[in-house]
Amino acid sequence: MAVRVNGEPRRIAAGTTLADLVAELSTAPAGIAAAVNESVIPRGQWPDTTLAEGDRVEVLTAVQGG
Repeated sequence: MAVRVNGEPRRIAAGTTLADLVAELSTAPAGIAAAVNESVIPRGQWPDTTLAEGDRVEVLTAVQGG
């Protein structure tokens, strides 16, 4: 099925959760935030958030700088 991740089209398998998708995109253990259809999803809900056709997902990684 097709979703948009950070504005780019991406094909994912049916039943993919937000946790699955974030694991594919990043190996960072912390400092990641995710939103689906413009709603921020708390990290504890990622495994229970199943993505659907056409969802818009934003995955953001915190960076330090000065």
